[in-house]
Amino acid sequence: MTVQAINRDQLFLSQKAAKATPADRQVIQDLKDTLAVHRQECVGMAANMIGVNKKIIIASIAPMLDLIMVNPRITAKSGAFNTMEGCLSLKGQRPTKRYHEITVEFLNENFEARVQTFKDWPAQIIQHELDHCQGIII
Repeated sequence: MTVQAINRDQLFLSQKAAKATPADRQVIQDLKDTLAVHRQECVGMAANMIGVNKKIIIASIAPMLDLIMVNPRITAKSGAFNTMEGCLSLKGQRPTKRYHEITVEFLNENFEARVQTFKDWPAQIIQHELDHCQGIII
């Protein structure tokens, strides 16, 4: 198990992430292991939360189902709403705008292309982690 420390450096977190490649496979395992340890207080992570500035996220989209997304990109969104969110990398909660439904193009952990639509809570988790990839701090 390769649990990583949670990065709280806002300067680092505010940088846009670089495209991930198959050479970054260890980051995927590190995200899985680190999320497993923080499951009680966290439902998703981006690679920059463990100190790696790459476009890789993990989202707990259902009980016992963690989804890895490499180089994810939202291609459609609908149903805007305002909400409050917290983050393991930051203290407290902050207001943010999210969408009830999103479609995402991404590579899975085997670097195979996927397109999938997500709704409600899973969509919100993914949007939060994608903000991390863009250097957006809620």
